[in-house]
Amino acid sequence: MQPDAPEVAADALADRSGSWPVVGSEQAWQSDWIVALREDRVHRPDHVDDAHTRVVLEHPGAVVVLAVDDRERVACLRQYRHAGPGWFVELPAGVLDSDEPPLETAQRELREEVELAATDWRPLATLRPSVGISAETQHVFLARGLSHADRGDFELHAEEADMEVFWAPVEDMVEAVLDGRLTTSALVTAVLAYDALRRRDRA
Repeated sequence: MQPDAPEVAADALADRSGSWPVVGSEQAWQSDWIVALREDRVHRPDHVDDAHTRVVLEHPGAVVVLAVDDRERVACLRQYRHAGPGWFVELPAGVLDSDEPPLETAQRELREEVELAATDWRPLATLRPSVGISAETQHVFLARGLSHADRGDFELHAEEADMEVFWAPVEDMVEAVLDGRLTTSALVTAVLAYDALRRRDRA
């Protein structure tokens, strides 16, 4: 880092959308389950002789819900994840349906996974977990005003069928994140973002 590198203004602290020129693209692999791999040949603007291949993990996006009750406890679940591998403490979450707004997906996932409904919803964060390879966007919501909601005819299956559901105080979760005992990126971001809002009286 150069000591004379410029300091940007506060309102300039934002990601920018856009794309370098793509000169070729092909589907490298297609899964029956959510994701696919795409290979693109791209080059820097005005550098057509510098084309290079980048692999993109296509993903429809997801929602994550930090559900906090009136005792400042968070609705959590512990679930087996084969890629981990291991059992991870997570928040209610799910993949976006193509025709469903993120908020509706979040409300549905909260009901299906932990049998809760909420009267107060607000966006908490937007995550791009690995922009070097993945196109996934995660929409993180804060849910308050919780009450029981039956999941209806939805049936848990695979890893969900064995997940453990429990409550954890926000303060305990913050400490577990800072100690490195909780590691999933969406949970870490949601917990620390909520804690930051509380400290600014904005929660």
